[in-house]
Amino acid sequence: MNNSKPNRILSLDGGGIRGALTLGFLEKVEDLIRKKENNPNLRLCDYFDLIGGTSTGAIIAAGLSIGMTASEIKDLYLTIGDKIFGKKRSWFLNPLKRYKAEFDFKPLEEELKKVFGDITIGSDKIKTGLCIITKRADSLSTWPIINHPDGKHFNHNKEMLLRQVVRASAAAPSYFIPQKIDVGFGEIGAFIDGGVSLANNPALQLFLVGTLSEFPYRWKTGEDSISLVSIGTGTYTKKYNPDKIAKKGLLGWAKMVPELFMEDANYLNQTMLQYLSNSPTARVIDSEILDLKDDLICDKPALHYVRYNVMLNNNELSNLGFNLNKKEIESLHEMSESKNKELLYEIGKKAANRDIKLDHIK
Repeated sequence: MNNSKPNRILSLDGGGIRGALTLGFLEKVEDLIRKKENNPNLRLCDYFDLIGGTSTGAIIAAGLSIGMTASEIKDLYLTIGDKIFGKKRSWFLNPLKRYKAEFDFKPLEEELKKVFGDITIGSDKIKTGLCIITKRADSLSTWPIINHPDGKHFNHNKEMLLRQVVRASAAAPSYFIPQKIDVGFGEIGAFIDGGVSLANNPALQLFLVGTLSEFPYRWKTGEDSISLVSIGTGTYTKKYNPDKIAKKGLLGWAKMVPELFMEDANYLNQTMLQYLSNSPTARVIDSEILDLKDDLICDKPALHYVRYNVMLNNNELSNLGFNLNKKEIESLHEMSESKNKELLYEIGKKAANRDIKLDHIK
């Protein structure tokens, strides 16, 4: 039996205010590893070799990387949610005002500055490997910005302010305006939410960052060599009226395309990681390929992989002890409903107590 420590990756999805659900899971993970390591003061940045996230997951990942506990970030989230998503701009009340985004970006920037100050990507205040997924809108390219000193672009990225990179990853189109960042080479890039890519669930991207030869980690693959914990922000089955869908105009389709894209991207990530592993948390992908328990793309698993998430539907929530009506459940699906932050945290906490097992965390 191989008793050596695997390289450990923690992956955190995007999802707006639903990141509060993620924190319910993270507190349980933190509690379990403290018991496992017999160290009540252990931080997740001490345990995981690479922590990465997209959008709201980037905020959490960055907080963890500088030594914050899951509980500290949870307290922060429950405090700042109303400031960031509390007041939508009204086109109806100001029909002549040409707003560029639904929410004012200044409260988000102010809160990120309070937490991260002037910490840069290259700062030694970041205590573990960190990967923030964002999307450079002006070149249509997905950027996994990492703090490894041997990274190809580290010399250009190391002076980037962590708070600006996180703000870039969280700049969901129509929610917040893009973040401009000096990327070196005399260029300024305009960055938007990393969720507008294949990496709103960044787990597969983080596995690639950890293992591909052109990235600096170059970790050996194998079930005993890499352990990846992936945490979602809640999901739900989507079903629309086919007649209404067929009648959609250009504006209707424009609004719907990101949702269609992100749904496929999320399931592709899960499919590939289950195909690469013998995951103890494998879920049914769809009615045709099921959970891939009988499928493995290579001779041996390429990693140990676990995935935690919650279906935000009546059956799942009832099983967790929440008695919510249809309108309340639909409200949980929204990424900007800050009024749901405490409830989302409690849902994540209960699901974590039900789903996370000590032997899942390698």
